[in-house]
Amino acid sequence: MPSSFVAYIDESGDEGFTFREDGSGSSRWFVLSAAIVRRVDDPASVPALRSARERLRWEPKKAFHFSAMKHEARLVLLHEISRMSFQTVTIASYKPDIEDPDCSRSNKFFLYRDLTRLLVERVSWLCRDHLQPGDGDSTVELIFSDRASMSYDDIRGHIDGLQHRYWAGLDVRIHWPSIDTARLRAVAHSQLAGLQIADAVATSYYYAINLSRFGIADPSYLRLLRLHAYRHEGACIGYGLHFLSSFESLKRRMPHLSAAFEGW
Repeated sequence: MPSSFVAYIDESGDEGFTFREDGSGSSRWFVLSAAIVRRVDDPASVPALRSARERLRWEPKKAFHFSAMKHEARLVLLHEISRMSFQTVTIASYKPDIEDPDCSRSNKFFLYRDLTRLLVERVSWLCRDHLQPGDGDSTVELIFSDRASMSYDDIRGHIDGLQHRYWAGLDVRIHWPSIDTARLRAVAHSQLAGLQIADAVATSYYYAINLSRFGIADPSYLRLLRLHAYRHEGACIGYGLHFLSSFESLKRRMPHLSAAFEGW
């Protein structure tokens, strides 16, 4: 039986910890996002991207890379995909707040795995909340945008290890009936429309929270994505959008976050 949902996963920012006073070096933020769609609605992503290419007069198979696009082209893409039925989950880490950066430096992809745990938790809750009778086997297929240097067998093993911790009574809050790691896979960004949508989501959130070298953030893209963020009992913060640091503390230090997420 097919899965009930598909979650396309991509990131924005980097995992480095070289922060310079002039704003150069590593990104201050690292973002991991998922675009989650019901399996029955998944085929709609292909015509949505086709329509965006036609409006932009792009060649038929050209892949969308959100960070490499001009502002107007980004809006065209977001206008097309915002009409689709999908939901998003985003985990954001303000890296200067990490208490033990040496752990991340010495353990390759440690931060990525940590954000993956939080992302999978919330994706599993979304699937639990929105499962419909007869809608597949109740699980979600996790499809990551392939990073050539990373082993997705390690990611699979990491999630499986979390299940062992859960059964041992440790604080793991994944809704396990929604997760089937046997279906976890990594695919090149250009090969799947859903991954190009996840890229647009992750980069849109990154632009909303990360200050450029001129001290400017751009939350405008989120106006087209806000209604797609996962909400549980009306709450978005902590569900469709989760910060590793205290959100209230971040807002006190970074007023642009209050403006970007007012009313969320």
